[in-house]
Amino acid sequence: MDERARRLEEPLDNHPLYRKLKDLNSGAFGFVQLAEDKETHEKVAIKFLLRGSKINRNVQREILNHRKLLHHHVVRFKRVFLTRCYLGIVLEYVAGGDLLTYIQQRNGIREDVGRWFFQQLVIGLDYIHQMGVANRDIKLENTLLDERKWPLVKICDFGYSKGDVDSIPKSLVGTRPYLAPEVVCCVKGKPYDGKKADIWSCGVVLYVMLIGAYPFDRPGDPKEVDSQVMLSRIVNVDYEVPEGVVSKQCEDLIRKILQKDASKRPTIAEIQEDPWYQKNLPEGATQMNSLLVRQPDEELQSESEILAILEQARVPLALVD
Repeated sequence: MDERARRLEEPLDNHPLYRKLKDLNSGAFGFVQLAEDKETHEKVAIKFLLRGSKINRNVQREILNHRKLLHHHVVRFKRVFLTRCYLGIVLEYVAGGDLLTYIQQRNGIREDVGRWFFQQLVIGLDYIHQMGVANRDIKLENTLLDERKWPLVKICDFGYSKGDVDSIPKSLVGTRPYLAPEVVCCVKGKPYDGKKADIWSCGVVLYVMLIGAYPFDRPGDPKEVDSQVMLSRIVNVDYEVPEGVVSKQCEDLIRKILQKDASKRPTIAEIQEDPWYQKNLPEGATQMNSLLVRQPDEELQSESEILAILEQARVPLALVD
């Protein structure tokens, strides 16, 4: 059945703040609509989740972690609101699509372009980590492009995020080709450092951007590789960098990042000191985050207001008037 046919309401019909422009996508999580702020005429993306059991602790963590991130390389969280049937999560709309689509449409990108995207990704992730959040789902599909500016990389989707005040990560979450070895091994009950796992995922992003394939796939693999085969390759760090595709400096950085032992994996600061990374980096780029790490603006929807809305959203739909 079509997702729109299953909807219990059109959530933006007669809404006081937002006007629907079109549907963007849908899935098991809910659906997303492109909308316009009636007062400012700004375009926003609104994710709708069905009220009731779907509004769990993970949704609360996603929203509260995302709320405190105010950075030009992070899709901005704006607010949450309720309709009769749905919780709406309002986000900055980024019109340029995701980085995977960008690469596929161009049949690959040059190394200097990939470096520029990677530099932005690392700067954004550095800020996220300094703000006490591990994303845990860094991937090309969660890296959006604002093509009005350069294009500008923006990290989105904090559905698997963990804050420093949350429990220690020890669950297998993320997207299979980007999983770090310690995340795969957590099924045995081993906790791991979510920020170190993010750094591994950045290495996979860099590999895919410039090699044009996932590091733990093989050319002869069927279209859908058996998950255990891929996970085994990840745990054993079983991959190759094709000869002559990238520069030696780039290959060296990939190999440094895709290090099985998380304690030996480079920190973000060490990545930013790497010669390949530093090439053509704008002056002051690595220092800028120290000025941006701060508390959210007072004009943002308060944490207490968000928690009150989430409490209402947990009421089973059958009990909503």
